[in-house]
Amino acid sequence: MAADEADPGPPPVPVLAAPWSLRPATSADAATVHAWMHRPHVATRWDQAWPRERWDDEIARQLAGRHSRPCLVAHDGVELAYVEVYRVAHDALREHDDAGAHDLGLHEAVGEEDRTGAGLGTALLDALAGALLRADPRCARIVIEPEEGNAAMHRAPAKAGFAATARLVLPHKVALLHVRERPIRAVRGAAARRTGEAGPRWT
Repeated sequence: MAADEADPGPPPVPVLAAPWSLRPATSADAATVHAWMHRPHVATRWDQAWPRERWDDEIARQLAGRHSRPCLVAHDGVELAYVEVYRVAHDALREHDDAGAHDLGLHEAVGEEDRTGAGLGTALLDALAGALLRADPRCARIVIEPEEGNAAMHRAPAKAGFAATARLVLPHKVALLHVRERPIRAVRGAAARRTGEAGPRWT
């Protein structure tokens, strides 16, 4: 296995098209993330209503490591969501999923409750998945693993191009794995570019 396949490095920070924008979180954002995690609609799903100091440490830990990148997302210039992008190969999920070295996972929380229920979460999931596939051409698929009992988070992935593939019994929850794969034509085109061969023509 090539070195870059064995260790693809930390996950990329995706670039979202307007009206979305995304930036890496910093230590100064711990107060915002802490507040969102204590909102009832987030706390019941994430179970991370931690003290502020723990969120200070958590964001710093992610920024210093290679497993995940914490990010804040804005819509029309107003920040409304916290997102974690992670390498599945660096995550505990790898024990339950046959992931490629470059595969990526997502955790998404719309912190502003008045922005939920209008399809923004689904639109954001779609935008994030597409941006991550563009950011890492070797990533074959994007995964999310919402809790099995979270009905809303199983409807949204289907609308965003994900397919439910497995039920996972994880240490902290029972989840359904949803996968969005890179289109086969893109995979073939990338393979052709690496080998120097002409790829198939698509009309």
